Amino acid sequence: MRALMGGLARPVLRLPGHDDRGAVGVLVAILIGGGVLLGMGALVVDVGQLYVERAQLQNGSDAGALAVAKTCVHGPGPCTPGAAQLYANQNSADGTSAVTLVCGSANLGACPASTGKIYDCPPAPKPGLNYVDVHTGTLTASGSTLLPPSFARTLLGKKNYSGSTVFACAQAEWGPPSAASGQAVTISACEWDQATKNGTLFAPPPPYPPNPLPQSSLDRVLKLHTAAGGGCSTEPAGADGPGLFGWTADPNSNCTTPIINGTFGGNTGVNASPACQQVITADQANRTVVFLPIYVSVSGSQASETYTLKGFAAFVITGYNLPGFTASDWLNPANNCKGSTRCINGYFIHVLVPKPGPIGGPDLGADTILLTG
Repeated sequence: MRALMGGLARPVLRLPGHDDRGAVGVLVAILIGGGVLLGMGALVVDVGQLYVERAQLQNGSDAGALAVAKTCVHGPGPCTPGAAQLYANQNSADGTSAVTLVCGSANLGACPASTGKIYDCPPAPKPGLNYVDVHTGTLTASGSTLLPPSFARTLLGKKNYSGSTVFACAQAEWGPPSAASGQAVTISACEWDQATKNGTLFAPPPPYPPNPLPQSSLDRVLKLHTAAGGGCSTEPAGADGPGLFGWTADPNSNCTTPIINGTFGGNTGVNASPACQQVITADQANRTVVFLPIYVSVSGSQASETYTLKGFAAFVITGYNLPGFTASDWLNPANNCKGSTRCINGYFIHVLVPKPGPIGGPDLGADTILLTG
C-alpha cells in the first residue's frame, strides 16, 4: 500500500511544475506575437532615449548661453556666438550637437518670437537688458539630425519611422547687479568717476599671469576721514561726502554690508572692525577681487549715515595704512600713505560678480550673468 501511495503522490507533486512552465511559455508567445513586449520596449527604450537626448541638449544650451554671455562681458571685442558650440558638444554623450541659432543683444542679431513650446526660449527680456538665446538640436556622429529608434519600427504602422529631432534652448542675461552684498567699505560716485575716467579706464584683472600686471599709474589712493567732498561735475549734488571712503554697516561681523532697497548704513567715525582687518589683510595679500558699493548721495553723519547706492565696483587692494594694521602697496610703493594719513590703495577692474544677483544697475565694472530660461 505504501508503494502504491508513493507512486500516486509523485506525479501529483510534479503536475503543478509542468503546468506552470507551459502556461508561462504560452503567455510569452502571446505577448511576443501580439507585439506587447515590443511595444513596451519601444515605450521604455525609445522614449527614454528621447528624454536623455533632451537633457543633454538642455545642458549644452545652458552652458553655451553662459559661455557666449561671458564673452560679451569680458570683451574687448563683440560677443562670440561660436563659443556655444564647444559647450554644446561637451555636454553630448557622443561629443556632437547642433547649435541651430545664437541670437540676442549686441552683435548677436534679433531673436524670433518665442513659440511658447517647452523646448523654446522665453520671450526677450524688457528693453535695456542684455541677453543671449542658444538653440540646440540633435546631431549624431554620422551627421544625421534624427535620433534613431531602437524598437519603434516594430510597432504596427511604424516600419518607416526614422527617428526624431530633439530641440532645446537656453536664455542668459548679463549686466550690472542692482542688489548684492558688498565689502564694508564705500566710496563716492565722484571718486569712482575720477579713478576710472567715467568708466572708460580699468586695469586687467588677476591672476597675474596669465594677465599682465597693471601699470602702476592705475593705482589709486583712497583716503579716509578727509575734508574732501565738494562734489563733481559728473554726478548730481550730494554725490560726494567728506572722506574718499568710509566704513559701512557690518551687521554680520564678516566685513560685508547688505544693501536694502537701494540704501545702506555707515559710520565714518569708527575704525575697521576686527573682521574687516582680517578680510582686508587677506584680500591685499592674495590680490582678491572685492566689490565695493558706490554711493551717489549720503545723508546723516557718523553712526547715523545713510548712503544711496549707485552700483557696485570691482576693486583690488594693493596696500593700506589704517589704525592697527598696515601693508605696503605691492603695485606702486610710492603711493604708500604714512603717519596719520589713513588710506586704502588699489585699482578698479571689470569682472563678473561671483554670486549672481538681480540685474539692472549702472555699469561700474561689476557684472553678473544669470540663466533666465
